[in-house]
Amino acid sequence: MTTHTFTLIVEGPDLQSDELIDKVFEAGCDDALIGQVDGIQFADFDREANTLRDAVLSAVAELESIAGVTVLRLADAGLVSMADIAARTGRTRESVRLLITGERGPGGFPPPVTDPRSRYRLWRSDEVEIWLRRFLAAPFDDSAVDRIRAVINASLELRNHWAHLKGSERSELETLVDIWPKQRVG
Repeated sequence: MTTHTFTLIVEGPDLQSDELIDKVFEAGCDDALIGQVDGIQFADFDREANTLRDAVLSAVAELESIAGVTVLRLADAGLVSMADIAARTGRTRESVRLLITGERGPGGFPPPVTDPRSRYRLWRSDEVEIWLRRFLAAPFDDSAVDRIRAVINASLELRNHWAHLKGSERSELETLVDIWPKQRVG
């Protein structure tokens, strides 16, 4: 077994309260550190499991077994900044900026997932890795882990957003949910 380290963002009652701290432990989260920053509750895990997927899914199930607790997302969703890309590739930030703008390299750098006009842009690390390997044969670590984190996070966010949709909104979007796996897999 491997120890997997991750942070879950949690919504619901204060898990650090006297009445719930024991319930967190009893639910199986004895490998978690519960905290709160600026009103945002989180659970840091160092969980032993065969895979990251198994570790995260078991932690989500255990936390959500406590009444009123909902796991919203992973704190690290596989997103990277320009500085992160530079650090992971051993390049300078200026070198990465030139790749992003197409002033160096073949062009076609993946678009950011945040507003491209923003000063603080973020990219999906797996898309960046694929581009770097394809066009520059450059190393970039954690691709499988980043992809797994992105899929887990997308699943948690879809589940949480879906719960807030009305019936008519759901029926209109169900087509997308039914179609996308068929188009992407293969």
